[in-house]
Amino acid sequence: MTGWTTEASGQGVRSAAGHDAGTPPLRPGEYDPADYAAYVVRSADATGVSPTLVMTVLHNEAYKPHHPLLERLWQWWKPGASFGVVNMHRATFERVRRTHGLSCRWQDLRDDPATAIHAAALHLKDLDRSLPRRHVPRYTRDELLALGYNTGERNMRAFARGVPPGPMARSYLRRFRTHRGRAAEALAEWGGRRDAVTD
Repeated sequence: MTGWTTEASGQGVRSAAGHDAGTPPLRPGEYDPADYAAYVVRSADATGVSPTLVMTVLHNEAYKPHHPLLERLWQWWKPGASFGVVNMHRATFERVRRTHGLSCRWQDLRDDPATAIHAAALHLKDLDRSLPRRHVPRYTRDELLALGYNTGERNMRAFARGVPPGPMARSYLRRFRTHRGRAAEALAEWGGRRDAVTD
């Protein structure tokens, strides 16, 4: 795969190369992950991961405003900051880019939510491949994948064996469990709108 485009519920095509008129804007202070439900579903379908997992991760990562200008300023102050609506660090993105042959750049994530969401879905797919089929029953598979997204593959595998997560990982997991219902509602609402348009 050398690049990626998505067609979302009649909203047109969006890629790392540009924007279309139907793309929800990234507004300072008003970011809502539900605006990107179409791209979540498209990426989840393309990668074989759960759309609810991807949407819940988006909700978990929505703790700061997502806007290209704000992210540029943030990176000027903190060069190692994560980018995009999925808060992806450069090392993680570069691993995903090499593994899946993406042509986009890490910097594209701050300007292109569709590309950022697709990169996150690919990363979750890679984590799923490395997660053992058997794991401690206190976590669902999606919870472990979310912990892997937050803390890395090695920690995810340790949690799957029963190693207790630290305070930050526990906080991420609590928020993931809280946001899962909101994520499911956002996807259901988008699905209802899509069905109304196509009927």
